[in-house]
Amino acid sequence: MNLPLHILDTMLDTVIDVLPITAIILLFQVCVIRKALPNIRRLLTGFALVLIGLTLFLVGLEKALFPIGRLMAAQLTDIGFILKDSLSAPPTWSSYYWVYIFAFCIGASTTIAEPSLIAVAQKANHVSGGAIGIWGLRTAVALGVAIGIALGTWRIVVGLPIHYFIIPGYVFVVIQTYFAPKVIVPLAYDSGGVTTSTVTVPIVAALGLGLAETVPGRDPVLDGFGLIAFASLFPMITVMGYAQGSTWLASRQKGKLQYSRQP
Repeated sequence: MNLPLHILDTMLDTVIDVLPITAIILLFQVCVIRKALPNIRRLLTGFALVLIGLTLFLVGLEKALFPIGRLMAAQLTDIGFILKDSLSAPPTWSSYYWVYIFAFCIGASTTIAEPSLIAVAQKANHVSGGAIGIWGLRTAVALGVAIGIALGTWRIVVGLPIHYFIIPGYVFVVIQTYFAPKVIVPLAYDSGGVTTSTVTVPIVAALGLGLAETVPGRDPVLDGFGLIAFASLFPMITVMGYAQGSTWLASRQKGKLQYSRQP
């Protein structure tokens, strides 16, 4: 199928997918709220732009992001590339260090560019009166995603079950929730969700599947999925850790200031 026909076919599928959302909004507006839609022309224009944007995004995923993730995984796990820098043959888990470095870097960079995270960070900064920094929050979330995806790729390479990591991770989150500043806890939990959005998910999912397909002895269905779970879990830890560290530093500076004022 050539590109124009593929775009039209994807747009038709997108319209079908968006119709239930539109129907629900119209149903509540007409039957429950019982008011006419305000700015109908602006709404229709926005709806058309959403359809165009989703269509182009989906085509871009299929034509670029998914292939890039698979290609990078295949190249980084190629036996010739690994043995070139490896001191052991056959390769061990440590031979795949470039995979872990790439996973860390791609996790951090895609999260920094995540539109949903930017929006949440701006809202958090606004409602907190500047107490929550935009770049501080984005950096903490990006660090969590980077660590999580790097650890997730290591899990795929060694072949360990995913629950060995997820269950202890959420136990740690529950314990950390008790000690973290209460104002940051809901935001930290939301931060785990906004990372799994338009930019991060396609590349990370493609990387996991490509890695499971190229590492010997791995099953793409059993081992290829799960990186998104790591990308959702670890930002909660790093955001609460960021708040705990900031609180500790503030209290320490306050203590030093009080001590310096004593006669």
